[in-house]
Amino acid sequence: MKLIGNCFLYAIVDTGYVPERDVLIVTRQLVAGGIDILQLRAKGYLKSRIASLALAMLPITKPASVPLIVNDYPDLLREVDADGCHVGQEDFSVAEARGLAGRNCIVGKSTHSLKQAELAQQEGADYVGFGPLFPTATKPSAAAVGLDQVGLLHQKIKLPIFCIGGVKLGNLSEIMRAGAKRVCIVSDLLCASDVSAHAAAVKAALEA
Repeated sequence: MKLIGNCFLYAIVDTGYVPERDVLIVTRQLVAGGIDILQLRAKGYLKSRIASLALAMLPITKPASVPLIVNDYPDLLREVDADGCHVGQEDFSVAEARGLAGRNCIVGKSTHSLKQAELAQQEGADYVGFGPLFPTATKPSAAAVGLDQVGLLHQKIKLPIFCIGGVKLGNLSEIMRAGAKRVCIVSDLLCASDVSAHAAAVKAALEA
């Protein structure tokens, strides 16, 4: 399995954009496009349905060495052989997430400021998501944090930092100039006319 430090393009299969019937199709397209890490986000779904989706995604992600991350429910890792979980600021601490998972796993945490990222690092998170950089329909109520803190964040935080929120191929160069090395993209990938080709183009831009 790919180490988190070697992951640069983080994609999310979000059922707010992807109908349940298309989850596996989109997963295959993202993996074919060269994504490094993938999260399943299914807000409002029963945990049993999330577990079923994750179990169905694993035969696609594991052969490609793409870590599969489950959003919100660390305890699902007791029944699903996913590689990790992701929690928000209002969810669990990193230690609580690992305890609920019942095994060693990747734990990522959403952060919206340098202070929150520092706390996540102290807690022992494996990576942080930082944002939203820009206003985003994925989380319309979240205030955009902008690009001003990105450079300082990368100086202070030694964990992999995935910048998220309104990130797209069209503004990727601006985000990288601000100091970002890794990004997490949702709608720009999921809504692309050719998901695989778009993912490949983003990956190429990150590696340029």
